[in-house]
Amino acid sequence: MKYYLIAGEASGDLHGRHLIRALRQQDPLAQIHCWGGDGMQAEGATLVKHFRDLAFMGFFEVLRNLPTILRNLRFCKNDIESFNPDVVVLIDYPGFNLRIAEWAKRAGYKVVYYISPQVWAWKANRVKAMKECIDRLLVILPFEDEYYRKHWNWEVDYVGHPLAQITAEKLANHPNINRPTQKVALLPGSRKQEIQKKLPVMLSVSRYFPDHTFVVAAAPGLELSFYEPFLSAYPNVQMRQGHTYDILLDSDAALVTSGTATLETALLGIPEAVCYKGNAISYQIAKRLIKIPFISLVNLILNKLVVREFIQDEMNEANLTQELKELLTNQERRSQMLEDFQQLRTMLEAGGSASENAARIIVRELAK
Repeated sequence: MKYYLIAGEASGDLHGRHLIRALRQQDPLAQIHCWGGDGMQAEGATLVKHFRDLAFMGFFEVLRNLPTILRNLRFCKNDIESFNPDVVVLIDYPGFNLRIAEWAKRAGYKVVYYISPQVWAWKANRVKAMKECIDRLLVILPFEDEYYRKHWNWEVDYVGHPLAQITAEKLANHPNINRPTQKVALLPGSRKQEIQKKLPVMLSVSRYFPDHTFVVAAAPGLELSFYEPFLSAYPNVQMRQGHTYDILLDSDAALVTSGTATLETALLGIPEAVCYKGNAISYQIAKRLIKIPFISLVNLILNKLVVREFIQDEMNEANLTQELKELLTNQERRSQMLEDFQQLRTMLEAGGSASENAARIIVRELAK
């Protein structure tokens, strides 16, 4: 069978990589074209476009880059028609992928969406159109199955969370380490525009912890020269690329950009603080539209404040310094956070292997 996968971010490339591996187990003769990154390409897929050329974040940024986005959409549609796949598999990245889903369904392609758009947080009005153009929706958060069934009368497939298996494998293969390591991980994101906003604030905190080494996890899709001007003024800061899990596992605590990385950090058992700072206009718009109590998936899944969230103006040098001091020295707080992280892991592991479950459903859908 022929599969066309679209992932537009580093996290989508990670999940896409594992999905491709599982698809090949189900269908050894699979032909796979993809939008994604190095991970999906490493699994033998033909990489059509890299996610580093796609990542635009925020309302203002999307408007500014609208001509590029429209060109990408036209190119994608033409490339799908040229490849003529048996199924189009869309991985997260809803701003782009939902437009492709509507077009692909009209064009007669089977559409499977893996990792649901977060319509329970905002833009719930998308669901009606989603039901019309998506043949199978594969969800990864425990509460999403009930949400779609209860509020939209839509039977979707809960496949488990892919990070539960991925992080468990990493933990099993990682050598035991003796804490404390005197290291702090900094995860400023994967897009240049978010790194430019957050990394300077994160780095400023290192001045207050001269006995600690701060390690910046450089995004795989970006050149190291992009980071160097930010780091030059901080003697106790290092940088590594492509080893984010190792950086986290060798750290006592982490400052992490909101998104998938906050969940990865928790599943690896590293105390963390969640950071978000974006374009001021985009933030004000989002603040009025998003109707959820937390921005971190850790807090959302556990339905309580487990990791503190520093958003926009609250993400400043003083707040992050105070929180990091707490994470490093308050043993009672660390113990409670790690206990909550274990509860989170138990919840997400209950669904089984997400990539294998997703691959089985996709192949079964094609066999109908």
